[in-house]
Amino acid sequence: MVPEMGQLALVVALCVAFIQGTLPLVGAQQARPGWVALARPAAQALFVAMSVAFGVLVWSFYSNDFSVQYVAEHSNAQLPVIYRIGAVWGGHEGSLLLWVYMLACWTLAVAQLSRHLDDVTVARVLGVLGLVTTGLLLFVLFTSNPFERLWPAPGNGRDLNPLLQDPGLVFHPPMLYMGYVGFSVAFAFAIAALLSGQLDAAWARWSRPWTTVAWSFLTAGIALGSWWAYDELGWGGWWFWDPVENASFMPWLVGTALLHSLAVTDKRGSFKNWTVLLAISAFSLSLLGTFLVRSGVLTSVHAFASDPRRGVFILILLALVVGASLTLFAARAHQHSRGGSFALLSREALLLVGNVFFVVAACAVLLGTVYPLVMDALNLGKLSVGPPYFNTVFVPIMLPVLVLMAVGPLAPWKNASALVLLKHLRVAAVAAVIAPLWVRLSLGEATVMTYVGITVAAWVASSVLMQVVQRVRVGLPPVAYWGMQLAHAGMAVFVVGVTLVGGYQQEKDVRMEPGDTATLGAYQFKLLGVAPVDGPNYQASRATFEVSHNGAARLTLFPEKRRYFSSAMPMTEAAIDTGVTRDLYVSLGELLDGSAWSVRVFVKPFVDWIWGGCLLMALGGLLATLDRRYRRHTARVTHEV
Repeated sequence: MVPEMGQLALVVALCVAFIQGTLPLVGAQQARPGWVALARPAAQALFVAMSVAFGVLVWSFYSNDFSVQYVAEHSNAQLPVIYRIGAVWGGHEGSLLLWVYMLACWTLAVAQLSRHLDDVTVARVLGVLGLVTTGLLLFVLFTSNPFERLWPAPGNGRDLNPLLQDPGLVFHPPMLYMGYVGFSVAFAFAIAALLSGQLDAAWARWSRPWTTVAWSFLTAGIALGSWWAYDELGWGGWWFWDPVENASFMPWLVGTALLHSLAVTDKRGSFKNWTVLLAISAFSLSLLGTFLVRSGVLTSVHAFASDPRRGVFILILLALVVGASLTLFAARAHQHSRGGSFALLSREALLLVGNVFFVVAACAVLLGTVYPLVMDALNLGKLSVGPPYFNTVFVPIMLPVLVLMAVGPLAPWKNASALVLLKHLRVAAVAAVIAPLWVRLSLGEATVMTYVGITVAAWVASSVLMQVVQRVRVGLPPVAYWGMQLAHAGMAVFVVGVTLVGGYQQEKDVRMEPGDTATLGAYQFKLLGVAPVDGPNYQASRATFEVSHNGAARLTLFPEKRRYFSSAMPMTEAAIDTGVTRDLYVSLGELLDGSAWSVRVFVKPFVDWIWGGCLLMALGGLLATLDRRYRRHTARVTHEV
């Protein structure tokens, strides 16, 4: 009976979402207060219905209800409880239900935390979110129902994909979806502003905290996905330019441009149309990512669906959302003023140039991701686009962004003096010159790009430090200022990690028997032995490695080669010793002959700075939304409007 409750809850949610997406919007346009007043109660009812549906699916997994087809396909009685919960979104149907549930959560948050806004504005925003929810719920009910029954019920399930049996599954998708779905709020605010004709600074101020929170969650979600791949796949890489990785990275790039554009619209009243276009693009790219992952056009560890009907449905939904929003934009954009003028050298100009680079970078990633799919769909041949393309095209586009990151916050609005900026940047320039020389003396020879990366990282980091010192001398900055600088510092830390691990990592593939030692730099990896180990739903061969540094034993690592009962494919479980300045990474390969194994060992300098930098960026974004001065200003301006 419980799965039928989930099915009923989805039907109720669809009805409520349709009411939320139609009556409040019509009421706002035709001045019907009664219909407008339905927006908040509908959002609350939608959240309750989706909570019931999602809770029922979680319970079905927890209780091993294999009469539910989705549970039988993605779980197993021997699966640990934590992975049973993670398996809720480990397949197509559950991950999409999580997507819609996150959308209901965001909708409720807007309804509850926007009491300072007038009812008509809230009705428009919630109405747009209701229409998006309606489309996605139709998709769930007609092509991806997670509550379909399986009779007779099997005694056990097929088990979760072994690649997904990792703590990353529990945290990565919810965090990523919070960011993905969060851009729907920025999209809804933009459409509401176009419908009302009030594309002003107040609209940007309302939208900024929601966009910043979504961006922070997306940043953290992408970082968790990167760490998951690094930890689970056994290849030692942190980013593979996988098409599904790109699907989440593209909205991040456009969302970053949107954050900065909203700041200009808020402070100066400029970039209004550009900001709206970025809001539409960020959410459209989130939907495109959903299409890529769930349409069956991709073959990836991250991709779930293989049913062409699902791809067609999402493609139609994407076309409707993008087409309708761009049509509305084309009809209304010319009605608004361009905002204040500014000089070629000003904060506005620098932010605009940075925005253009972000968008160009997103387009380059989009081209490399989608073009091979289009060629294949048109039967024009197979085309492989991999890391060489992305590294060659993407990195040069982003270097100017890093340079501008140190200059933009120093430039005043409207007009800036080149001489004054150069004076402020003297310390940063000296640090940018010294840093690569120090790296060369400390770590040895490297490529030109390694030195370039360290140069721009030092440029950004020293500029942030200098700006903070100068600002504190004047007075204690607001919380939003600390958030901005923390995010910029996080980018510098991220670049250091990427640069140094790329330029100085060491790796070796060796054949080893018990007693053999592999030397990598100053580290020695001695294989003491390999023993069988039984897990809850797998059997493993666990190796024991004694790791020494310059001949002195330091630690022991235990990589495994697992064979899950539900899969014939052997899985690699790498052993990693994490440190502030380096990771030691050991991956156990295949049994070769006798007692010999193939082994891969890495020494990865500063690799954890990659995820540490992302964490700082995400925390910086969240910190910026906590500024009380900003919230009071929002309420005051809203009242004036």
